[in-house]
Amino acid sequence: MGLLNGLLKRRKVDKREELRPLWHRVVEISREAQWYRDLGVEDSTAGRFDMITMVLICVLLRMEAEAGLESETTLLTELFVADMDGQLREAGIGDMVVGKHVGRLMSTLGGRWGALRDAFAADDDDELVEAIRRNVTLADDGLAEGLAGELRHLRSQLMSLKRENVLAGSIPR
Repeated sequence: MGLLNGLLKRRKVDKREELRPLWHRVVEISREAQWYRDLGVEDSTAGRFDMITMVLICVLLRMEAEAGLESETTLLTELFVADMDGQLREAGIGDMVVGKHVGRLMSTLGGRWGALRDAFAADDDDELVEAIRRNVTLADDGLAEGLAGELRHLRSQLMSLKRENVLAGSIPR
């Protein structure tokens, strides 16, 4: 009887799945051609990672601004980790070191998150431009101002959205 109950028992639901549309939207936005073509982000693995983290951080800052979204913030970050883990494995990074690589990527995300949080809180364009120069692989450092403006615009869009729309990944562009 115990075996039958075990087989019929519902599988545990992965709460991250509710946020998967939001994660996919973060990736979609980070892949928009304008970042690379018009705003000078280097179209390389490093540049694409940089844009995923920049867009993700803008979303996380929006979530951080509203009380009660702590668990959703954690779940979205877990989706980032799972995706990066998969990408590393696909690129041929072995099991023995993938954890170390993911740890470095998380450290990078955390550092950038703090830098953008501070720059946006200071409402200082120079601080935001400097944070971008330090944290984004640019084809030309002179284009950091344009990228800062577009990230500020994205953040403003996100801040104007209702909680439900953000969590559902309904982010207009």
